[in-house]
Amino acid sequence: MQNPEQEARQNIDIQLTQCCWIIQDYKQVNLSVGPGIAVREFPTDSGEADYMLFIEGKPIGVIEAKPEGTILTTVHDQSFRYATDKIKWFINSEPLPFVYESTGIEIHFADYRDPKPRSREIFSFHKPETLKEWLKNANSLRYRLQHIPTLELNNLRDCQFNAINKLDKSFSDAKPKALIQMATGSGKTFTAITSIYRLLKFAGAKRILFLVDTRNLGEQAQQEFQAFTPPDDNRKFTELYNVQRLNSNFIDKNSQVCISTIQRMYSILSNEELDESAEQTSLNELHLKDEKPKEVYYNQIIPIEFFDFIIVDECHRSIYNLWKQVLDYFDSFLIGLTATPDARTYAFFNENIVSEYSHESAVADGVNVGYDVYTIETEITTKGGKILKDYVETRSKLDRKKRWTQLDEDIEYKPTQLDRDIVNKSQIRKVIRTFKESLQTEIFPNRKEVPKTLIFAKTDSHADDIISIVLEEFGEENKFCKKITYNAENPSSILQSFRNSYYPRIAVTVDMIATGTDVKPIECLLFMRDVKSKNYFEQMKGRGTRTLDMDSLKTVTPSATTNKTHFVIVDAVGVCKSIKTDSRPLERKKSVPLKELLIGVALGQHDEDTITSLANRLTRIDRQITDEERSKINELADGKKMNQIIHDLLNSYDPDKQFEKAKELFKITENKESNHEQIEIAKRDLIKTACMPFNKPELRDYFETCRQTHEQIIDNQNIDKLIFAGYDEQAKDKAQQTIESFKKFIAENKDEMIALRIFYDQPYRRRELTFKMIKELYEAIQRPPLLLTIDKLWFAYEHLNGAIVKGKSIKRTLTDIISILRFELGFDTELYPYNDIVNRNFKDWIFRKNAGNMQFTEEQTEWLRMIKDHIISSVNIEKSDFDNTPFAEHGGLMKVWKLFGNDLDNLIEEMNVELVA
Repeated sequence: MQNPEQEARQNIDIQLTQCCWIIQDYKQVNLSVGPGIAVREFPTDSGEADYMLFIEGKPIGVIEAKPEGTILTTVHDQSFRYATDKIKWFINSEPLPFVYESTGIEIHFADYRDPKPRSREIFSFHKPETLKEWLKNANSLRYRLQHIPTLELNNLRDCQFNAINKLDKSFSDAKPKALIQMATGSGKTFTAITSIYRLLKFAGAKRILFLVDTRNLGEQAQQEFQAFTPPDDNRKFTELYNVQRLNSNFIDKNSQVCISTIQRMYSILSNEELDESAEQTSLNELHLKDEKPKEVYYNQIIPIEFFDFIIVDECHRSIYNLWKQVLDYFDSFLIGLTATPDARTYAFFNENIVSEYSHESAVADGVNVGYDVYTIETEITTKGGKILKDYVETRSKLDRKKRWTQLDEDIEYKPTQLDRDIVNKSQIRKVIRTFKESLQTEIFPNRKEVPKTLIFAKTDSHADDIISIVLEEFGEENKFCKKITYNAENPSSILQSFRNSYYPRIAVTVDMIATGTDVKPIECLLFMRDVKSKNYFEQMKGRGTRTLDMDSLKTVTPSATTNKTHFVIVDAVGVCKSIKTDSRPLERKKSVPLKELLIGVALGQHDEDTITSLANRLTRIDRQITDEERSKINELADGKKMNQIIHDLLNSYDPDKQFEKAKELFKITENKESNHEQIEIAKRDLIKTACMPFNKPELRDYFETCRQTHEQIIDNQNIDKLIFAGYDEQAKDKAQQTIESFKKFIAENKDEMIALRIFYDQPYRRRELTFKMIKELYEAIQRPPLLLTIDKLWFAYEHLNGAIVKGKSIKRTLTDIISILRFELGFDTELYPYNDIVNRNFKDWIFRKNAGNMQFTEEQTEWLRMIKDHIISSVNIEKSDFDNTPFAEHGGLMKVWKLFGNDLDNLIEEMNVELVA
């Protein structure tokens, strides 16, 4: 029987062999048989090293073996002593750079070429070829990280510049993990690519892994790499370095950057193919039954040192448990990117937060735009409904075929059943109709076209119902509203059009573009589904936060008159009020939705609890389905019958079946028994066979459809009614904050800015106001931290003083700031657009003139109207203005002098006073 240290050495031998080391005893040493030799019990001046590592005959490292359970931090000095001792037969040997300690279960490693050598835990040993490659470089990676050139600001935002600087410092300090928290829309990916470029160019990183949440985000990340031009080179990133997005298990070793989902990376390490459909669903939305870490085994093709750095984009709860071992497998620096961290995020990254940049900070800096919440509440949305016993219309969930059936009893349904068990098109119609009407009166009243709007639906079928009603209510053609889901036809092309073209104006999605996807022109998010995950909801809101300049916005929304200033969340289901959690850990006894069990198995969740649960769930379905559905399952499962699928799942964890499989695989005769390793291999083979059918998304979808009630009841009896439509209290609070910040600015700058000085203390001087003064004032309030626009200010006053704010549907102009100042300083009790004030005053003034001694001719009146219009747009008028458009086209200064003669100077002065009084 082996003692604990012998067991440890046996495990170490297995691990070394897996890593391509040739193991020899000291007495049988032959350093010429291969590039990497591990020699047991090699003598040094202070004793025998348990393993001496040789590369091409030269000693380069040691391994100190200890029994399982040994605290390896207590062994570092001993292994270091062997590494620095004189080695027998190598008189001129230098201290060895690579030092390992191992119990056969746990491995520590230190590279003594590092500036401050520090042992770290690793999954397995490094391959000989890797250590040989490392030695070719005079300096270690951690040394090179201390000598990266100072970052220059160039075209980086301050938040990006600060994040990269602090990340460089983290690398310099050899901290293994770092977290970058940046608000959605503030440029996390650009920040990451800039850092990746610096690591490749200046630190000599060999290969970097960029992990994403879904396939769609992987495609978007690839596009961002393709578009990135470094500040010190005119070539694109992809012209300088090879970027590979992984869509199979093949990794090109010449790739410097690999983009992958974490589930894809797991399948590669496990040598299992993964259907791309398994990468469609955000891991944020999955709550699998057993969140034990995935089992990961050593892979010679993808060794632990394959990546120097791993960037985890949108890092969320799944990396803390279910997928943690995939990250722990690699001997790499880990960098997390997220907008929505929670306590476990901070803990996983060792509380090494190199950037904290909130949405509020991003809005204050002009990096993001803020939002307001517009609520639509209807009776059926909030209370549900009751369908009386009668003939009702039903619709198949499989093919949407309709038929009539008679109910045996009345049916009362809850709001949560809407669009799943019950379809009430009146409810959808009421929401869409209210949304349309509110767009024109309250949400974006100054727009001629519908702002780019993203609607979140519950299911693909729900999305189809919404699209049909949107087209009908808006009276538009098919291209006006499109579905962007994985089941839609050519969703990537539609997404591109939604982002860059006039059509579609409205897109409906379920999950595909709920996170990460960048569509800057979006100005409305309409929620027709609830969301329970706080992090997922924050990411969904992030679809609206991107800034966009006026010229770019006008290319897709021609009637836009300013930069994108804000977006509006239209809450039609109470999503902004529903209780949300940072994460949703499941209770052991709580039932997990079949959909999540199916996708879990497809993603490699093959523990006994999950497999058994799935088998039991399918058994229940088998009792309910029709012969036609059973045949369809047989077809989708490549000839496997339903009962065979269930039996394969149950058999995979049956010890007798595992033993039989081991006998078959290893040709074990009756008088011999299989060992533990053979049984494990047989079990994995049975599991792989049992789970193979679930790799097909068509079969998974069909099982989910069969699980549900086969038909939805269409409620044609209950007509929905609007309860409330309007901005919520949070919007009013924001409006109040906006006005207060404007008031504070006025008070603090009343002596500094000429326009404010004229208005604030010396109102009789308002005739001296010029367009230049007003423009200077406007530019000042547009800058951080105020970031105010005329639209935003007017919008705020509408929220708080709706009854006395006029001209809500009128296009705002720069001179409207005069109206706002007049109202705020008490000159007016109602807030009118500036053109309304000037038009009203002009009407009164010209009436008084015509009623008195001076009566104007028709031609004179036309010129006075032109002067009035100039004052509306430019605040005042001077003689020099008559040589410009539109006056020049009508004869200019000579003509107006001819018309009014010596009265012209008095008229100009009088109109500058009276029209803005």
